[in-house]
Amino acid sequence: MVVSTNFRPYEAALLHLVVQVQPDIPVLWVDHGYNRPATYRHAEFLRQRLGLNLKPFLPRMTSAHRDAVDGPIPGPDDEVALRRFSAVMKREPVQRGMKELAPAVWITGLRRVQNPGRAGLGVVTDDANFGTLKVSPFFHATDADLDRYLAEHDLPNEWDYFDPAKADEKRECGLHAAWGAAAVPA
Repeated sequence: MVVSTNFRPYEAALLHLVVQVQPDIPVLWVDHGYNRPATYRHAEFLRQRLGLNLKPFLPRMTSAHRDAVDGPIPGPDDEVALRRFSAVMKREPVQRGMKELAPAVWITGLRRVQNPGRAGLGVVTDDANFGTLKVSPFFHATDADLDRYLAEHDLPNEWDYFDPAKADEKRECGLHAAWGAAAVPA
């Protein structure tokens, strides 16, 4: 098994839940280089507090290199550029991480309320992109449910998180979509 995280809001609940069952579970994290300082501090706090077996995977190109060659992060009106950005800075490192860690089961923080594409998924699904069984324990949880979980376990939340591969919260980056596998460079 592996659990993935990007240290976005409410990820502390997922990480806490899984380490209660398997303390040494590999935690796949793609650090695309565009995280804000608060997200890096949050990640380090949770790493120490929960004893995370963090497995960071970085893009083959730094964020500074990508910006110098391709310009600023694409905006929400440029779907082609966003998909290319996601392929290079997010999906390729995830693909590499999944290949190296080779999980049969992938635990995710997916929730149906996150975007329209995720609403059609489920708690347990076959993930054809990575050949795993994908388990999303908080799939039906609301923000209020997760606020209670965090409070009950005295866990912080990370509200300054930014995902440059989405450009807005209702867009899919491709990790959990069928089109995502085809766009990942070799």
